[in-house]
Amino acid sequence: MDSPVVNRLFKQLFRHHPSCHSRRNLATLATALHNVRRTHLQQQHRHQQQRYNTTGTRGQRGAKSETARKNESNWQQRTPLFQQDVKDEYSKYPMVTADDLRNSRERPRRVKMFLRDFIEDSLYNPHYGYFSKQVVIFTPGEPFDFPNLQDELEFHSLLSKRYVQFEDDLDAISPSDTRQLWYTPTELFRPYYGEAIARYLVANYKLTTYPYHDLILYEMGAGRGTLMLNILDYIRDVEPEVYNRTRYNIIEISSQLATLQSSQLLRDAANRGHADKVEIINKSIFDWDQPVPSPCFFLAFEVFDNFAHDVVRYDLETEQPMQGIVMINEDGDFFEFYTPQLDPVVSRFFNIRDAATGGRYKVPYPTSSVGRWWASKKPFAGNLSAPEYLPTRLMNFFDVLGKYFPAHRLLTSDFHSLPDAVPGLNAPIVQTRFQRRPVPVTTPLVHQGYFDIMFPTDFTVSEAMYQVITGKLTKVLSHEEYMRRWADIELTETKSGENPLLSWYRNASVLYTV
Repeated sequence: MDSPVVNRLFKQLFRHHPSCHSRRNLATLATALHNVRRTHLQQQHRHQQQRYNTTGTRGQRGAKSETARKNESNWQQRTPLFQQDVKDEYSKYPMVTADDLRNSRERPRRVKMFLRDFIEDSLYNPHYGYFSKQVVIFTPGEPFDFPNLQDELEFHSLLSKRYVQFEDDLDAISPSDTRQLWYTPTELFRPYYGEAIARYLVANYKLTTYPYHDLILYEMGAGRGTLMLNILDYIRDVEPEVYNRTRYNIIEISSQLATLQSSQLLRDAANRGHADKVEIINKSIFDWDQPVPSPCFFLAFEVFDNFAHDVVRYDLETEQPMQGIVMINEDGDFFEFYTPQLDPVVSRFFNIRDAATGGRYKVPYPTSSVGRWWASKKPFAGNLSAPEYLPTRLMNFFDVLGKYFPAHRLLTSDFHSLPDAVPGLNAPIVQTRFQRRPVPVTTPLVHQGYFDIMFPTDFTVSEAMYQVITGKLTKVLSHEEYMRRWADIELTETKSGENPLLSWYRNASVLYTV
């Protein structure tokens, strides 16, 4: 992981991208965090510099070995201008999918693939994927006592101190410059966030299938399992009759997290008396092949943002979409190609989106012929539009729910907008972390496994497509609206009247089946 070449790669990248707010903060934590640890980092950096100068292993500028050259290529910021001609390689290289690469321990070379497969491989490959190897989930320790905090500023300060201490403790065991540390609202607002989810589940369960069916829950992307524990604790303490009929299933694609959950999470569940309620299924939801005819709730919190997307650009004269293909050459460098031949997945996405929305959705080019003509006359204007990123994997997820979970009720929350995204419509943030600071880049074509690729969700289009595919009705609320309905917001209100549970995550929405 922390090879000299990879560290040099990140140092070169970091020099050109100053610190910015972490995508998963979505508030002002970065500023508070910087103020809290400024002195600490200065001392730490002086110590590290002395250590690096002594050992000569990290940050070394000497020539790299032949083995390192073969294993890691120097990362370069891609640009549409002056790319070398690689059409011959493109015609020779085989087309592969993320499934083809699943058993590969080395990053692919001399291949081409759709962008969705490149992203899927980068994030979820079992051997080098971002979520398979890099991610550490922050936990703040004891729940915050919000009523005894003066205001949000004090909350930020206290959270920042715990954040620094958490990573200091990790570094004391295993130092890392490239640790990918992030957190979720479940962890920050424990147990109040989970209890808000539990109230919704119990109320709707009682209104629909109780007492004829059990309360069956499926959760994707459970992380450390905090949401599960908070939900089960609440149901046991408040609704014991419902608790007796509750079953909780965690679907986890990451073998690393599934192993963590199988040991620590199941141990925690047993300590709280939930051992017979929980099952962990180490499997991709896209590999699901067993029908679940019973009524159930399907939970997916901050899951859609890491679903793989396809990319298309449009001919500005004809409005014809062209699908993006990523080519990786023998040196591990990336090149984009666009073809008018759409594969069946993208073609089906367009058909369902048109039917679901009546043709009313955003496009990355002027909709009038005059506007397109004017756009084509701008300096350095090309013949293609800006990129549009299509949530084709989200469409596949809806297919799985409709086919294998016909009686499900979906409850999901994710970001409807994200700052500092790469260029394009519905474009992702692409970012890594180096020496505890976020490093954003401007392309999703990055060294596989070292960068998070995180997309916003267009809830208007996604809700319409979900309804068409599953035949179910839905409702969308803002994060604040949902919490006002289902959370005990007095427990997260500070002395000043400010409420972080409501004010944080303003760029998140909640979708649920009605």
